[in-house]
Amino acid sequence: MRTPALRLGAGLATGIALAAGVLTATPAVAAVGDDDPTVGARVTTGPAAGLAINEVESNADDTDWVELVNTSSATIDLSGWRFLDSDSSHAAYVLPQGSTVAAGGYLVVDQETTTRPGFDFGLGGADAVRLYDTAGALTLRYAWSTHAAVTYGSCPDGSGTLVDTTASTKGKPNDCSSPVRINEVESQDGTPGDWVELTNVGTTTVDLGGYVLRDSEDDHAWTIPAGTTVAPGGFTVLDEARFGFGLGKADAVRLSDPRGVLVDSYSWTAHAATTYGRNPDGTGAFAETAESTKGAANRFAGSVTAEAWPGGPDETVLDAEDTFAGDLSGLDWAPSATSADGQLWAVQNGDGLLYHLAPDGRGGWAPTNAAGVDLRYADGTGTPDAEGITVTADDPGAVYVSTERDNDVSKVSRPAVLRFATADGSESVLRATDEWNLAEDFPGLGANAGLEGVTWVPDAWLTSHGFVDQHTGAAYAPTAYPGHGEGLFLVGVEGTASVYAYALMDDGAFQRVATIATPFSLVAEVQFDPTLDALWVVCDEACSGRTALFDVQDGAFTLATLYEAPANADRGLANEGFAISGRCVDHARATFYADDNDTDGFSLRTGTYPCDASTEPGDGGTPAPGDGGTPAPGDGGTPSPGAGGGTPTPTPTAPGPTTPTTPTAPVAPDASSLTEGNRGSVSASSSVRAGSSVTIFVGTQHAGERVAVWLFSEPRLLGTPVVAADGTVTVVVPADVPAGQHRIVVTASDGTVLGWTAVTIDPATGALAFTGAELGGGIAAALLLLAAGTGVLVARRRRRPAVAQA
Repeated sequence: MRTPALRLGAGLATGIALAAGVLTATPAVAAVGDDDPTVGARVTTGPAAGLAINEVESNADDTDWVELVNTSSATIDLSGWRFLDSDSSHAAYVLPQGSTVAAGGYLVVDQETTTRPGFDFGLGGADAVRLYDTAGALTLRYAWSTHAAVTYGSCPDGSGTLVDTTASTKGKPNDCSSPVRINEVESQDGTPGDWVELTNVGTTTVDLGGYVLRDSEDDHAWTIPAGTTVAPGGFTVLDEARFGFGLGKADAVRLSDPRGVLVDSYSWTAHAATTYGRNPDGTGAFAETAESTKGAANRFAGSVTAEAWPGGPDETVLDAEDTFAGDLSGLDWAPSATSADGQLWAVQNGDGLLYHLAPDGRGGWAPTNAAGVDLRYADGTGTPDAEGITVTADDPGAVYVSTERDNDVSKVSRPAVLRFATADGSESVLRATDEWNLAEDFPGLGANAGLEGVTWVPDAWLTSHGFVDQHTGAAYAPTAYPGHGEGLFLVGVEGTASVYAYALMDDGAFQRVATIATPFSLVAEVQFDPTLDALWVVCDEACSGRTALFDVQDGAFTLATLYEAPANADRGLANEGFAISGRCVDHARATFYADDNDTDGFSLRTGTYPCDASTEPGDGGTPAPGDGGTPAPGDGGTPSPGAGGGTPTPTPTAPGPTTPTTPTAPVAPDASSLTEGNRGSVSASSSVRAGSSVTIFVGTQHAGERVAVWLFSEPRLLGTPVVAADGTVTVVVPADVPAGQHRIVVTASDGTVLGWTAVTIDPATGALAFTGAELGGGIAAALLLLAAGTGVLVARRRRRPAVAQA
């Protein structure tokens, strides 16, 4: 994750990008710091008249950026101009030769990345951007006191007055349109009659008073009364009894704003058997729904729909104000010999600190090591960008930390799992005893896109649940990986939005055993839950706080349930850490969330998840860390000398089922077998975004059959699902699939090609797969409830701390 600490020194990345290409930037010889709050965001006189700050992104994209626009009729040359934020101690950046803005064109001043140079400071929640001409005169200035929900932009372009936009439009005209969308239409046999459902893909409540609803006839018009509102991600239903006209077999629905501007419309030529609805809600194309969902998220056959969080509606603060400085990231819960409520381990990514937390006796939690443990690499150097943490049952007295990079060399990817020997986090400094650097498995992975969460899953659980080793294509056999201990490590990778299972050997070697696609645009945390016999995969505010449960089906971790954030939770919290207690009290288990932004001075929050009072950690056949007599870290167990040298403690396991039949690994069809004769025998959407799911109609005659779904031209297995009763299967297109023309191929269990269809893969743009609110044109802060289907939610990185960043 981008952290304030990195912004202060190492600098993440940026460059200067034109709509037509990418430029480079060089540091100014001297910092420019003169300020004048009276200088505005638009130049009105002189050779640069018509130049304006047009859009500002400070918190959600992979990089911060500022868009300039030229509203004049002549090209404006900005070569040699200098760019700075509000902090005059930062080195300004010089726009290179060739930095020109054509008449009516745009120039984006972008943050540095690993592939191009640029300004190496970040834009904070309370910050400003300043542009100085070649003489050093302050020419453009725009300041803000808090991050925009989306971006700050001028509407119309170049007006000099910036507001929170409806969608991020980097390098393009700004979008300040109404975020209201027609979401579902009932044209016959509705209850109590026809109706139209509206939703809001924006981030603030919209007053619908004055909006006008029409069908296909202009004289059928109804003005929505004042006081009618639609909340972000919410649904407002307009009934026939109110608007006064029916919707026909071949008809349309049109919605205009109070100015008479058409906001949205949909037409049809026949009644739906159910209703017509957008897939996903608010942004996707209309299709026939699986059932009427008046006033709720749409549902479609063959897709997973997000469910309301089944636990308590709130996330309550647990830590005292300013306990942490920000950047608290990974969490892990473990039983404790001294507290029935257990213990928490946490890591902080910016400065590489480790915390051990315990209940404070007053209803909160606090670190037992207030200053934290300074984590270092094995040689005593570096600052590991600690993002995730886990303990294991086979190695008491140790914690394992997932990292993206060494923050002292912040532009170099170092996706690694580190082992630290500690029983209670009482040390002031810890050196890693072992490191597994997975960089060779992730070529091209950005330095800030590496390992986020990490968790450990016992071998006994994996084998008893029929887990299949994708490396060997056979049932997982722990003996195939000597020296790996008694379980596999699962890591969530931000840049690929996927989870990977690894055997980590005691000599530093490693082997990827499985790849698990997720419905999210990024993975912030992973947690194995032995009570549920499931894997939690967590997204942060980029996905509005959604979580998912995966269980093993037919040998692979498969999405089982998708949850919204708790009803009253702030979906803008950067909850990069998640843990769940193994203890059931009053039919609830405690959940824990780590807010990377330390919002309002608090980093740790708690909620609840329902449980059966009879269940405790380890139910389901596998002990949790610390169960069965194996002390968890913090319980006073003796630290092992290292994963490479310690003797793993055997984990007691309940008797499991007999070894499952070894599945047959699918064999990719030859490209020559894809003919015009079998083209079109299966069907899917003509385009899909990388990282999203796609539903494929195979045919009801194949219901109940297991098929293999491949992506060509180079055959890539997307999954081996069972065809649903409606003849469909759903798979996820990995986020790293190149954009362009591809073919989706479905084969039978014997390898016979059942059919194929052409599909265009759109670039992955931080999109949330499966269902959800795609905020028009690229927003990801929307609170829109997730719906079923194959659409994507453009999930953009959200709030940074409301402090000027370095």
